[in-house]
Amino acid sequence: MKRSTINQLLRDAKAFIASRGFYLPPFAFWSPADWATRGPEVAEIPTNALGWDITDFGSGDYTTCGLLLFTIRNGHPHNWETMSGKLYAEKIMVVGVDQVTPFHFHWNKTEDIINRGGGDLVVEVYNATADERLCDSPVTVSVDGTLRTVAAGTRIRLGPGESITLPTRLYHAFWGAGERVLAGEVSLVNDDTRDNRFLEPRGRFPEIEEDEAPLHLLVTDYGRYYTAERS
Repeated sequence: MKRSTINQLLRDAKAFIASRGFYLPPFAFWSPADWATRGPEVAEIPTNALGWDITDFGSGDYTTCGLLLFTIRNGHPHNWETMSGKLYAEKIMVVGVDQVTPFHFHWNKTEDIINRGGGDLVVEVYNATADERLCDSPVTVSVDGTLRTVAAGTRIRLGPGESITLPTRLYHAFWGAGERVLAGEVSLVNDDTRDNRFLEPRGRFPEIEEDEAPLHLLVTDYGRYYTAERS
């Protein structure tokens, strides 16, 4: 993806998120120059991968297969070894109409996906087989605390305010319908480097063509721009 495209997506996302009455934390708006002035007091942000995250899942077509996320809070996977610190995560996501996040599940993370406003969020669900393919067995999920058992491949439509709980090893894909959706995620600690099992091989983070300077850093940019821990 071109950095200029990413920058425009960030501008658009900030305006959309604000239009839905959702407020991001201050570090969402830091520039690379702001990051250059920060010291070890903000190390939690890069260490736990907080902040902006844009992906086209290796498709080369962000509009039809992609997702824009902002991780507001997150613990570190090591926290589970000591059962201390943050054991949870929260994200806000911008989901376009018919913009698919492809089938995947998590080995460790249970998550709630919440429609925070806009159009409907469509979530397609399958159980996973022992060899991690799609299973044709019925799927039982909790939708706002109410258990529902549906056929494999059912597309559950969530209106604004509705949510679904996605347990481990439950394949899911989702997209917006009607109009763009502001979606939330509340989960156990999020680890995008080791806890995503895509049904088909996918790239989680895009390769970036640096045709202009970053507007804001993505989670994959911190290693180049935040130097306090190495100084």
